[in-house]
Amino acid sequence: MNMLFRSATMLAALFAAGAALAQGKTQLLVYTALETDQLKAYEQGFYAQNPDIEIRWVRDSTGVITAKLLAEKNNPQADAVMGVAASSLAVLALQDMLIPYAPKNLAAISAKYRDPKTPPAWFGMDVWGATVCFNTVEAKKRNIPKPETWKDLTKPAYKGQVVMPNPASSGTGFFDVTAWLTLWGDKGGWAYMDALHENIAQYTHSGSKPCNQAGAGEFVVGISFEYRANTNKAKGAPIDLVFPKEGLGWDLEAFAIHKGTKKLEAAKKLADWASSKDAMMLYGKNFAITAIPGVAQPLPNVPNDYEQRLVKMDFAWAAENRERILAEWTKRYNVKTEKK
Repeated sequence: MNMLFRSATMLAALFAAGAALAQGKTQLLVYTALETDQLKAYEQGFYAQNPDIEIRWVRDSTGVITAKLLAEKNNPQADAVMGVAASSLAVLALQDMLIPYAPKNLAAISAKYRDPKTPPAWFGMDVWGATVCFNTVEAKKRNIPKPETWKDLTKPAYKGQVVMPNPASSGTGFFDVTAWLTLWGDKGGWAYMDALHENIAQYTHSGSKPCNQAGAGEFVVGISFEYRANTNKAKGAPIDLVFPKEGLGWDLEAFAIHKGTKKLEAAKKLADWASSKDAMMLYGKNFAITAIPGVAQPLPNVPNDYEQRLVKMDFAWAAENRERILAEWTKRYNVKTEKK
């Protein structure tokens, strides 16, 4: 980010803060990894029911937001965390950085999509899961076959044609790695990643970027997630969506109240809205599975049995092992990560 843009961003934030104060609104600082093209609709939905609250967003990839929150543990800034991976919120819960809260609509949320403690430290909004973006035009030019499995991507035909997110930066990358370790165990999972690494052209800092790159024809295969894949395809990108047969990594976009907040009542109002059916209907426009069952409508290009394809996810295990997994991954593969 150049200095001019940084200054403009800071000025915009200051003007927004001043406007909110002038209107007598409570300001909430919300850290998020939500896609920028989703934020406006969610914000407007919340404001329609809570016109006295103003949200200031701090947005980045999941890994970056998680690292920022952990770095600020002794000097907390955020009031709430919204649309950040449940596996990351489980890490914050282990560090006693969240305020447990049962939102008004908690009973409607599926038990497997929220923190099992009572009251929960976090709750899910929607599921986002692994999808391979496959550029059909470039593949035809290069005579590269369409993959059907994760292990297909280790074949010589894909050498230098695969991009995926770095799990230290991206929640999408982290759930890919934890899924492979879940599917094949520690030894088999790392052996698979060693083989995949041979074909990787680049590890990106964003879960969306691999699909964007595949859609643009920079690479044939981008390991990404279904929202970005569907959005890019709808915009005309020449991609097919592939859901590898062995099983799909996934995580929840989730919500939590941060322990540092001095605006607890406003944060609770945001939690109540984020868990509501109205909010779930908005999430369901982007994702095939919402934390309240039966709200999301079927999405194009996503198989009907999508939920059954998700690997068994243990958020507590992922949180407890996150540091170890990321350290091992970085040691083995970080050489191919894009420069920041």
